[in-house]
Amino acid sequence: MTRVAFQLQVDPALVDEYVARHTPVWPEMLAEIEASGRRNYSLFLGDGGRLFGYYETDDDAAAQAYLAASPVAARWEAEMGRFFVGLAGRPDQAATPLTEVFNLHDQLAAAAGAPSESDAS
Repeated sequence: MTRVAFQLQVDPALVDEYVARHTPVWPEMLAEIEASGRRNYSLFLGDGGRLFGYYETDDDAAAQAYLAASPVAARWEAEMGRFFVGLAGRPDQAATPLTEVFNLHDQLAAAAGAPSESDAS
């Protein structure tokens, strides 16, 4: 299992509309995210439109490829692209990945001598 975190910048003037567009997300887009193999997917909005996302997957490259080829995801991302600042390309393909520096489960497992979730991937 791989944990993936990313960040994007939402135009501060469009934050309220961005949030409204996610309440709820299109059912067919939710189905595509699930079919891609992403799970435990969350978005968190910070001050000034800072957006952080997190999901888990068994194969991130395959999940990315699935969504890149999905007509539903292409439509969704085309509509959502206008919300982001300084972004070249589709939001789902051009987000800035974040480096994981700490995971409680992995460190507790290492301290106990057990394999971590990262070791399983």
